[in-house]
Amino acid sequence: MPLTLEELRSRHGERYKWLVLITVLIGTTASIMSSTIVNVAIPDLSRHFALGQERVQWVATSFMLAMTLSMLLTPWMLQRFGLRHTYIGTILLLLVGGVVGAMSVNYAMLLSMRVLEGLASGILQPIPAIIIMRSFDAREQGKAMGIFGFGVVLAPAIAPAVGGILVEHFGWRSIFLVVVPFCLIVLALSRRYLAQNAPMMGSNKPLDWRGLLLMGVATVSLLNGLVALHSAALQGSALLLLGVVCLIGFVAYQRRAVEPLLSMKLFAYRQFASGALVAFIYGMSLFGSTYLLPVYMQSARHYAPSTAGLILLPAGIVLALVIPLGGRLADRIPANLLVSGGLALMALSFVLMALGTPTTHYLAIMAWVVIGRIGLGLVVPALSLGALRGIESDLIAQGASAMNFLRQLGGAIGVSVAGVVLQWRLAAHQASPDSQIRAFDETFIFVAAACIVAMVAAWGMKPRAIK
Repeated sequence: MPLTLEELRSRHGERYKWLVLITVLIGTTASIMSSTIVNVAIPDLSRHFALGQERVQWVATSFMLAMTLSMLLTPWMLQRFGLRHTYIGTILLLLVGGVVGAMSVNYAMLLSMRVLEGLASGILQPIPAIIIMRSFDAREQGKAMGIFGFGVVLAPAIAPAVGGILVEHFGWRSIFLVVVPFCLIVLALSRRYLAQNAPMMGSNKPLDWRGLLLMGVATVSLLNGLVALHSAALQGSALLLLGVVCLIGFVAYQRRAVEPLLSMKLFAYRQFASGALVAFIYGMSLFGSTYLLPVYMQSARHYAPSTAGLILLPAGIVLALVIPLGGRLADRIPANLLVSGGLALMALSFVLMALGTPTTHYLAIMAWVVIGRIGLGLVVPALSLGALRGIESDLIAQGASAMNFLRQLGGAIGVSVAGVVLQWRLAAHQASPDSQIRAFDETFIFVAAACIVAMVAAWGMKPRAIK
């Protein structure tokens, strides 16, 4: 029988909030690993299922699409089912998706399990940030957000290295099983540290299913439209138009809904509105590049999967050192300065990748990736705190979910756009002897340009003094 919140606080004292944060963080880290670990297997999956680049990228995009939409459900689920049931239920979904995904016999089964994993992962993502803003005082929030950011951004760095080794030695099916030990550990910790179930954020409210439907149609239409635009311009344009119309309809409906899925009041806060725009663009850059790098190392530079995956490992280690520092700096330095500086380093990293030549050494590429991950370590804690500080306490849960939602929406679009731009540039340079290198270079420039646009948006985040 699980203990009550009061009993657990009495037993563990001041450190209890840290134990809960670590428990939910491990599950969040596992879910992000399941998102990015598949990228290193894209060439193998393309060959196994006989798919082109524009179709095989849906292995990554379908996960991110499901993840993006389900993030909006987190506040409602915590209200309705409480932290314990919500968290344990989504971990079980992630576990099922990993085990059944490893046994996929066709592409449709594979995609369905990626969608299931994505649904679970999306609900998990905002939970640590909600706990931080509700359980930690202002002087501890930066430190706690640094720990949260550690898992959020370390997982995408390490996952391709682990995935590359697994794909090379055990085949693509093995990458689905990586989440299994994480899920089992988290289930054990949840039984020990999560209080007996109670709604986490007040009275139950009805689910805004109309808003969820509008956003779902908008997101699916936009992503499919981007993919179709290159091969079927008329169909792609129609889907994009439908997506834009549904997106406008979603915003209009949320403004007058009694219990909105996403409160438009959040965007009345200048720092949140600017942070939300930064989150969207930086999500495009981060996940687009995380998708591109393993494919680039294998397809353009002809490295083995394990070697291609290892390109991100030193960057992950550096990131592990930088992000706690980024969390502490976020308590002292204005968010717009830290975020802009971090984005500048990310843009520099992509520009250096684009300026590389076919003879560029492996270690040089590795160093360029490290530069970008240093920037990432500065962005994540400052962005979350800068956007959420100062908003009303009853909007924090929706604000945290919205930030994660917009980052992941940007990521889903970024992966899709990266695949489309790459395919477009490959077709444009197909007569050139170094066509793949040139196509990837131009795609990296596109990602760098997105970071620069995000830098401009970051200056709209009004600094707030910490009491």
